[in-house]
Amino acid sequence: MTNKLIAIMVLIVSFFSANAQQNDQYLILEVQAFKDSISHKKVQLIDVRTPEEYKEKHIKYAENIDFFSKEFNAEFSKLDMQQPVYIYCRSGNRSKRAADKLSALGFKKIYDLKGGILNYD
Repeated sequence: MTNKLIAIMVLIVSFFSANAQQNDQYLILEVQAFKDSISHKKVQLIDVRTPEEYKEKHIKYAENIDFFSKEFNAEFSKLDMQQPVYIYCRSGNRSKRAADKLSALGFKKIYDLKGGILNYD
């Protein structure tokens, strides 16, 4: 690896460490860290709000899986539990509860948008 590549990797790790709150089951990412994470690769990006809220406004490429739906677990079971999943809601409350559910389902890498979509712009 070149020194430049190593330096970039150190900066990225430092950035995410400084812009994330650690929880035993998931990370709560600040807006810029969340945006950077979902913009660089194809990710599992999930909006856990209601379909009505999703229709009003959502992050580009986000899939809608309603936290309150009876199908919540079934819909998430279709995703790859070994790959990171990025979730958000309106203000951060539902997505925190969703992160707990996802952890119980066996997801290993869960990233939650701090402050939800209200904080995203």
